[in-house]
Amino acid sequence: MTVKLSLATLGLGLSLALAPAAALATTVVVDAKANSSSGGVGLASGLTLTTGETFTISASTTDLWSAGDLPRWSNGDGLTANLYATGSDESGQASGTLIGQDFGLWTENSLSAPYGSLVGEIGGVFEFLGTSFSGSAWGNGPLSLFYWDSNFEDNSGSITVTANVPARVPEPITLSLFGAGLVAAAGIRRRKKLAAQK
Repeated sequence: MTVKLSLATLGLGLSLALAPAAALATTVVVDAKANSSSGGVGLASGLTLTTGETFTISASTTDLWSAGDLPRWSNGDGLTANLYATGSDESGQASGTLIGQDFGLWTENSLSAPYGSLVGEIGGVFEFLGTSFSGSAWGNGPLSLFYWDSNFEDNSGSITVTANVPARVPEPITLSLFGAGLVAAAGIRRRKKLAAQK
């Protein structure tokens, strides 16, 4: 059986290989109780990353969750400063009520991060993400998301998080395979041309 490949076909394959892959974005809801670092389970973000790969995390600064009794409401940045109710936020408190304040840092799994903050884990290593993260993966594997605190039992609320990987570039091996195909096709065509001239 003879397989005929044209340079145009291989060129199309090469152009497809060179085209950037679409960006990958997922949106998940991280729960302060179910996904607590102390007693809960990390939530799969939908991203599987390799060390050094760029990704972003974003959550609204007005999306709130709680570590318990007042004043323990915060956004994904955690309990880092005084936070006052707007009258329409998740706390249910009247406008102007102090609903959050600085509770310092909680240390767990070799990470110190603000209580009530959004934290990510890859390969057993934890990093602070907050409401806005843009950086490189610190390990290989799936990214899991956590509510960072010392006691999950009185937690409430959840925040919506968007995880994004910009367009991925083709692997070098893919490009070299297409290049090898082009060289092979050119050789076949040249041999056919020489054979036809004899």
